[in-house]
Amino acid sequence: MVDNTATKNQLPHHQVFDIDVIPHSGSKCYDDDGRLKRTGTVWTASAHIITAVIGSGVLSLAWATAQLGWVAGPTVMFLFSFVTYYTSTLLSACYRTGDPVNGKRNYTYMHAVRSNLGVSKVKICGLVQYLNLFGVAIGYTIASSISMMAIKRSNCFHSSDDKDPCHVNSNPYMIAFGIIQIIFSQIPDFDQLWWLSIVAAVMSFTYSTIGLALGIAKVAENGKISGSMTGISIGAVTQTQKIWRSFQALGDIAFAYSYSLILIEIQDTVKSPPAESKTMKKATLVSVGVTTLFYMLCGCMGYAAFGDTSPGNLLTGFGFYNPFWLLDIANAAIVIHLVGAYQVYCQPLFAFIEKEAANRYPDSDFITKDIKIPIPGYGHYKLNRFRLVWRSIFVVATTVISMLLPFFNDVVGLLGALGFWPLTVYFPVEMYIAQKKIPKWSTRWLCLQILSVACLIITIAAAAGSIAGVVIDLKSYKPFATSY
Repeated sequence: MVDNTATKNQLPHHQVFDIDVIPHSGSKCYDDDGRLKRTGTVWTASAHIITAVIGSGVLSLAWATAQLGWVAGPTVMFLFSFVTYYTSTLLSACYRTGDPVNGKRNYTYMHAVRSNLGVSKVKICGLVQYLNLFGVAIGYTIASSISMMAIKRSNCFHSSDDKDPCHVNSNPYMIAFGIIQIIFSQIPDFDQLWWLSIVAAVMSFTYSTIGLALGIAKVAENGKISGSMTGISIGAVTQTQKIWRSFQALGDIAFAYSYSLILIEIQDTVKSPPAESKTMKKATLVSVGVTTLFYMLCGCMGYAAFGDTSPGNLLTGFGFYNPFWLLDIANAAIVIHLVGAYQVYCQPLFAFIEKEAANRYPDSDFITKDIKIPIPGYGHYKLNRFRLVWRSIFVVATTVISMLLPFFNDVVGLLGALGFWPLTVYFPVEMYIAQKKIPKWSTRWLCLQILSVACLIITIAAAAGSIAGVVIDLKSYKPFATSY
């Protein structure tokens, strides 16, 4: 939708604009760009990537594997991991423009696009990135409300001994999540709160590990491995649904692997020598390897446990009922994680719009003037009226759209599709070609373009499958009224 996009859930985004830094030549405390010495290593970079990638995307992997089967499911996951690893190595080579050791640093993904491809491509990249962030905000609102509903329903099932159908309406939970986000969105520089990274990382590992453990326990309880070589059988779904669901599964898997947007920012924490690109290649290999192993286990164990009936969201589809308290912990972890992740994802979009508005209307008090509100024990809170209005409108818009389209799998698949090709494949490939000055129509150029076109076809198929899923779901859904 960045869980997967700051690290996807943890690291702060930086502005797209260059920051002037006064060089401290000859000092052992500063790097060649005048900033404090970076201290990151292969292991710290790997940790950042792993905690960034393993997020809410892991919840739909069992369903995705069920659509593709025991052969295609793990194969597709492996192929996505390979493409992600390879394009990440191309992207890491673009951290410095020109010389890989002493060239000008690019602090963010957008910096790298501007340095290598020019201003026009930056605008296209920015549009794709910010649309993706808007979509992620919608996806997170849906996911959090589903988890809150799951807590309510699991306790209802437990107290009624599974006799009550426990229908719950999702709208109050989405509204509650929206209200929380309106409040949090008014905190200036929210992305600088270091504890957010720790909380988000702990929460994402908590619910991912619980999902994996429950899958293993369910397989042990059943005493057999469910599923088939070709995935969900015709009869359980129609031939047409089988095709669309298979396409949508590609988008779900793509979403789980998405972290390209924050790779450059993670690389900007790495020390030199050796060259940052060498360190990042090793870190990418380690982190993508660990993530793929984890994803294979989660997706395959979920499918092994439930077969054709694998739920769209492993922890809320009520494949698991007990222990209900453990499910409650997992779903509470999802909600806490997504509350913070929503803000980390949206901060760069908030900051971009506010900076553009201030540049365009520098004399407007409504946009540029802060009102100081005294807070006992804190000092003064600087209330900006434009920030209050614009950010509130943004949160309300994402909440209303979530209430209209509360389909977790479809939205995740669409987000994965929209972000995968342009941000994970196209821009890294084009930047690498420009950086290395690869001749047009050379063998290497052709191979890179074939990779890009192949991934574009996959993206189109995944988007089509997800849109078809939304259309099918809308036929039986009544906006603002349906309960689950």
